[in-house]
Amino acid sequence: MRANAREVEVLLKGVIMKRERAMMDGHADNDDLLGVMMESNIEESHEAESSKPKMTAADIVGELKLFYFTGMETTAVLLTWTMVVLRMHPEWQDRAREEVLHVFGKNQTDFRGINRLKVVTMMLHEVLRLYPPILLLGREAYKETELGGVTYPAGVTFALPIVCIHHDPDVWGEDVDEFKPERFAEGIAGASKNLLAFFPFGWGPRICVGQNSALLEAKMGLSVILQRFMFELSPSYTHSPCPVSTLQPQHGSQIRLTKLYELAAFTN
Repeated sequence: MRANAREVEVLLKGVIMKRERAMMDGHADNDDLLGVMMESNIEESHEAESSKPKMTAADIVGELKLFYFTGMETTAVLLTWTMVVLRMHPEWQDRAREEVLHVFGKNQTDFRGINRLKVVTMMLHEVLRLYPPILLLGREAYKETELGGVTYPAGVTFALPIVCIHHDPDVWGEDVDEFKPERFAEGIAGASKNLLAFFPFGWGPRICVGQNSALLEAKMGLSVILQRFMFELSPSYTHSPCPVSTLQPQHGSQIRLTKLYELAAFTN
């Protein structure tokens, strides 16, 4: 793990140095997160009339790691669980595919069409409820805080168990452990007895800034898969959700894909 960490550090520092050289030569577009962050860093240093940048190279490396983890890992896990669940409930796989083909046909997905995917959105919300990528959030009180009639001193850390609240029958009903995307038919507000009970991306001023981007990416990825493939679980699959850094299938997710046109040719 230490060797992997060192390799990642070297690779990311190489990316940063390459971008710095391009910026100095005037050949950098800076139309991505790294470019925006580095430009902002330079501007803030100039405004403060300081020769030292506000963010060190180590700070930028840390941000890049965070971008990758939050932007790739969590969305990948969401898509993985969605494919697993849709194979367990093939009727929902058929409904989702029917919607995707109705909206896009065999054409490339686009932003306007993505916003019309009601069934796909319901399913992704239900997967996020049952299998939230992040199981627990921690929040520290920066001043004395009263909560539920109890006063807590500054420095107390509150643990918010997302997965426990997402599986609370008092909030979601006795069918809480069942896959029922229709509970989100009227949106998040009407899905449970408490609006705040669904928070896979956190809540409040520190809610994940990438929430909309992650859901958009997941909808596009799932749409492309549904357009082209039927999928089913391999007999070797064992259902065992396991918390690592995110909630993952402990033994992997062995999924068989069959191209739709091959299936059609076989049927004909």
